[in-house]
Amino acid sequence: MNLFEESENIVVFEVQEDRLDLEDFLSSKDISGRLFRKLYKAKQIYVDGKFKRKGLTLEKGAVVSIYMEDESENTKPEKMDINIVYEDFDFLILNKQPNIVVHPTKSHQENTLSNGISYYFKEKGIKKKIRFVNRLDMDTTGILIVAKNPFAHQQMALQFESHKVEKKYQAIVDGIVEKDENYINLPIGREEDKSIRKTVTEEGQDALTKYTVIERYKDATLLDVQIFTGRSHQIRVHLDHIGHPIIGDSLYNKESPYINRQALHSYYLKVKHPRTKEDIEFIAPLPKDMENLINHLKNK
Repeated sequence: MNLFEESENIVVFEVQEDRLDLEDFLSSKDISGRLFRKLYKAKQIYVDGKFKRKGLTLEKGAVVSIYMEDESENTKPEKMDINIVYEDFDFLILNKQPNIVVHPTKSHQENTLSNGISYYFKEKGIKKKIRFVNRLDMDTTGILIVAKNPFAHQQMALQFESHKVEKKYQAIVDGIVEKDENYINLPIGREEDKSIRKTVTEEGQDALTKYTVIERYKDATLLDVQIFTGRSHQIRVHLDHIGHPIIGDSLYNKESPYINRQALHSYYLKVKHPRTKEDIEFIAPLPKDMENLINHLKNK
């Protein structure tokens, strides 16, 4: 185990200034107190290749390494086609296909995306747990981030929590949207205590959505949608509220004979890489069922 060389299990930082203690230094690298305590307790933080007490004052040029041991994933592996957009030590970026559940649930123990990723990890010898960073509804397609280690997961969760992630979707909605661009800044909450439907309500959580018209058809509109908060069903609720529900959305609109789900696709994601802190962008092309819907609308 080379603690001076980055790998799937090791993250390396070089100390650039004197007089910081170990915990403060890692805090400056956005390592949460919770993750620090977990790693320190397991003796997985090293200074110049050796485990040291956390009150140690670091000297400039010292090398701090975080070691993350191999893990086992308990999800049942199932062979399936998963569309991988990007992969490295920290990430598995997927273009989620339509009509597939992400996590196993009581009613969906098999044929979930987690089952497929578990199979992929096993085939590739990746000894890591599956950690989803973001979420998409069963019937929404597009970019999903899977973190391969607790460091990457914590770093990405921090970016999502602080709204530093740029997320864009494409949606096909009923009706002609008149404004070329607009913001919807309305709180969202549960419609009723046990209902899965959400609604705009003063008692809800703040939610901010921006839309831009890409193309108008005879009785529908293709929108580029950016969300600045991550409320459940946010885009679906906001667009329904302004009178332009997403085509095919059986929960907030009605089923469509031309697409068997809501026409919503997460096509763009921009984040900072957890190791390099450089901006990285991921793009997932529009799925075939939404392309077919657009062709139908153009030819009406």
